Amino acid sequence: MSLVTLQLGQCGNQIGGKFFETLMNDIQSPANNKICSHQQNDAYADCSRSRFFSERSDGSLEARAVMVDMEQKVIAQTLEIARRSGSWRYPAKRQFCERRGSGNNWAHGYCSHGQHSRAAILDMVRREVERCDRFTGFLLLMSLAGGTGSGVGACVSEALREEYPHCFMLNQVVWPYSTGEVIVQNYNAVLTLSHLYQASDAVLSIDNDCMHRICSRLQGIKNVSFSDMNTVISHQLVSILQPCFTSRHDELIQDHLGGLLQHLVSQPDYKLLSVRDLPHMSEKAKQYSTYQWSGLIKPLRQMLIADSLLEEGINWQMKASSANLNKSLSNLVILRGQNLDLADTGSFREPCLYPSWLPASQTFREWTHPRCLHGHEKYACLLSNSQSPVRILEPITQKAWDMFASRAYVHHYLNHGLNEENFLDSFAVVEQVLQNYKSL
Repeated sequence: MSLVTLQLGQCGNQIGGKFFETLMNDIQSPANNKICSHQQNDAYADCSRSRFFSERSDGSLEARAVMVDMEQKVIAQTLEIARRSGSWRYPAKRQFCERRGSGNNWAHGYCSHGQHSRAAILDMVRREVERCDRFTGFLLLMSLAGGTGSGVGACVSEALREEYPHCFMLNQVVWPYSTGEVIVQNYNAVLTLSHLYQASDAVLSIDNDCMHRICSRLQGIKNVSFSDMNTVISHQLVSILQPCFTSRHDELIQDHLGGLLQHLVSQPDYKLLSVRDLPHMSEKAKQYSTYQWSGLIKPLRQMLIADSLLEEGINWQMKASSANLNKSLSNLVILRGQNLDLADTGSFREPCLYPSWLPASQTFREWTHPRCLHGHEKYACLLSNSQSPVRILEPITQKAWDMFASRAYVHHYLNHGLNEENFLDSFAVVEQVLQNYKSL
């Protein structure tokens, strides 16, 4: 079943470009298909192409995507990079641009640009959905810090929920750097998350600080760029969304997004997802590295219970029986590569990882595929609905409250159509989310 991706704002369009590039590299890479049978590989490639691309009459592939930004520069760059690849491109007339951005002002993006552009964007989405033989839902890529990705993104998310009430919707959002890219980023994050929580089925949060550390410490990149971090993000998205089996000898999952969301978000008050994956290393190190499944699964589980998004510096003293472990509602482990019959994920089924009121049948799933990914002979990804996002969301909410209490920069938002009641409503939603997760 097919997904339509919406790339929203500068961040969303840059991640989207990397995402589709990584998808195509995975489909075409001979290094990734050296282990599975020709039949398995062909089924995988066909499923991936159908899910993320549409085929034109001349055989060329177009991403199932709509691009939105209030400035033209990033969209133009992303279109050109895709065109130069020669293997895929974006569809024509699926780009919405204006001449002026939102100035990192969520209210400008939501109340002004969002409302004015809503009908035109929905028309582009409708045209793309109509090209799908079997449509399952939307993947929205966006930032939480700026004005367009967050403000317009929130508006578009609500519009999609109204137009497509029964379709699945996953919002992938990027938390800003903790040191601060934008002075009002905490306002923007609280406002965005409060609106997405009511419109989306799930919010997959990506931490910029974590992506930077993966690039610098684990991949050995000296001067980390946004392109480097977006590559890591796209690798994680591809590991989550590429075809899988529900068991090791089954047919490919047809409604991949639906199955993922129905398992991970069985409780509607808990919609925040986080992702961890292993291994991470430089390209040069890949050819000299080999892993046993236990060498990936054991640290991945410890990263979960110790609430670490990186393998480096895990607290190995934290036990599953500890009172302050990172509690989970549900976990999905996706394993890709050789010798899957030797992989034991039973440690993720331990009842102490989950609330006592949750049925054991809802807590854990394992998906697999024998095809390699990103050049690794074994690759493990953990997608979790757990307390992890509290660590980021709580200080952001507190900083936003402190600014709001002193009315710092509030007038910039009031000038574009928000009122103080809107702020208070958003704080109430986010604080309830925090309370729900902290009480697990």
